[in-house]
Amino acid sequence: MTATYDLILSGATVVNHDGSGVRDIGISAGKIAALGTLANAKTRETLDVRGLHILPGVIDTQVHFREPGLTHKEDLESGSRAAVMGGVVGVFEMPNTKPLTTTAATLADKVAVAKNRMFCDFAFYVGGTRENIGDIAALEKLEGAAGIKVFMGSSTGDLLVDDEPHLDRIIAAISRRAAFHAEDEARLISRMGIRRGGDPSSHPEWRDEEAALIATRQLVRLAEKHRRRVHVLHISTAEEIAFLGGHREWASVEVTPHHLTLTAPDCYERLGTYAQMNPPVRGARHREALWAAISDGTVDVLGSDHAPHTREEKDHAYPASHSGMTGVQTLVPIMLDHVNAGRLSLARLVDLTSHGPQRLFGLAGKGRIAMGYDADLTIVDLGRTETITNAQAQSKCGWTPYDGVKVKGWTVGTYVRGQRAMWQGELAATASGQPIRFYEAG
Repeated sequence: MTATYDLILSGATVVNHDGSGVRDIGISAGKIAALGTLANAKTRETLDVRGLHILPGVIDTQVHFREPGLTHKEDLESGSRAAVMGGVVGVFEMPNTKPLTTTAATLADKVAVAKNRMFCDFAFYVGGTRENIGDIAALEKLEGAAGIKVFMGSSTGDLLVDDEPHLDRIIAAISRRAAFHAEDEARLISRMGIRRGGDPSSHPEWRDEEAALIATRQLVRLAEKHRRRVHVLHISTAEEIAFLGGHREWASVEVTPHHLTLTAPDCYERLGTYAQMNPPVRGARHREALWAAISDGTVDVLGSDHAPHTREEKDHAYPASHSGMTGVQTLVPIMLDHVNAGRLSLARLVDLTSHGPQRLFGLAGKGRIAMGYDADLTIVDLGRTETITNAQAQSKCGWTPYDGVKVKGWTVGTYVRGQRAMWQGELAATASGQPIRFYEAG
């Protein structure tokens, strides 16, 4: 009996584990059902995508969608809309909300309100705290849990674990890979006087390289002690990269598009507080070290660290201005521009945004274009030149640090489990997001 497909994507260059090649993709019941030449196959719908590239659906493993409690900045619907408009099929969302996502009940609430309301698939980090250490073993295994997230240095929200005894206990309690914001809180407190009022360029002087390196060294030492997997988020310094390159057994590495793209002092001169991030955007020496780590394989994944704030919150005079910028919608085009500039290959980008997340976090049925996997697809036009603008931003905050930046490479389509979430700038009529499944969780 001849198979009948729900959809055939015809004639694109498919980028997969075995390289790149022109082939058709047959989709049935939300899964990839065939790869190859399907010109004579029966199908309910065919989409001609000749001249385009199809990538395994991009997973953004660090976003802040601000719901519940901070929905004047963003919510799960608006953040996920931005995601699929940029080509992102799934996100790991952070726990620094109000209330904090630190219990089974608060996680279940987020999962319930996200189902069929978010346009992309999702998982939510559970915040590791001094109070919930005894529950970590159960919390990290719940449906929709991306794992445990710990803030070793203060940032947006009220989650902070900055003493070694409690960090030690948290790391001992985990069984899945846990994510960490690694800045040393004691050093940050001791250096607050370095901040210059009205001058955001002093932000990286305050939150300096040593603050990041102290915390990263401590984290890796504890991970090695307990033989637990840790994921070091948004690495921003040459010193951390050099250290982590020699400590890969238990620690994985994330970098962000903004740390790969922006540099101080230029970004602060152009963008002011809109370039203010934790950890900060630093000088060219650090950016060059991050690119070298992309090339030598030290970096495992890219995360946007999408962290929106309103213009009013960003327009406060430094240091009262809020730290964070948007990024989930621009992750793919910014990185495609880097591909076109020769800074990394398209295969390496796929490894950082699809294969890498699947490998590190044990995603079930995602991260590959392969038989039986979810039909999660990011469809791009490598030759298309566009200018990123604030008007395009789907985030509630309505701005991007890349306003006015011309890029070569653009997302034209996003498919989530075989359903069209976006095509040529038009959003799907309905949302169909579901929890991402993990081999080590519910």
